[in-house]
Amino acid sequence: MKALLFTKTHEWVQFLEESTIRVGLTDYAQKELGDLVFVNLPEVGDEVTAEEAFADVESVKAVSNVYSPVTGTVKAVNEELLDTPELINSEPYETWFIEIDNVSEQVELLSKDEYEKFIQEEE
Repeated sequence: MKALLFTKTHEWVQFLEESTIRVGLTDYAQKELGDLVFVNLPEVGDEVTAEEAFADVESVKAVSNVYSPVTGTVKAVNEELLDTPELINSEPYETWFIEIDNVSEQVELLSKDEYEKFIQEEE
């Protein structure tokens, strides 16, 4: 498995191939959100744009957007999240939201160390 990269909006990114990625929420994000009770996902074939919301998650506290780290096309959706959104809380780095292919543009991605430093500066 390739190393995860991270965004400043608290998504993780895993490159499956050069132009195909998986996206999920970081452990930090799920802790900040609290217990997740609902996920709204895009559909296969939808276009996503770097820095724009592609999904939202609802916790007992609030509804929050999940932002795309890249521009591309939704190749796959993790349907399991529709019935069990709490997987994001229990297994944030194993639980992906969508796979995106035809990646054309991406936001700045941080290494694990860079992301941990960013979180510390944010707190």
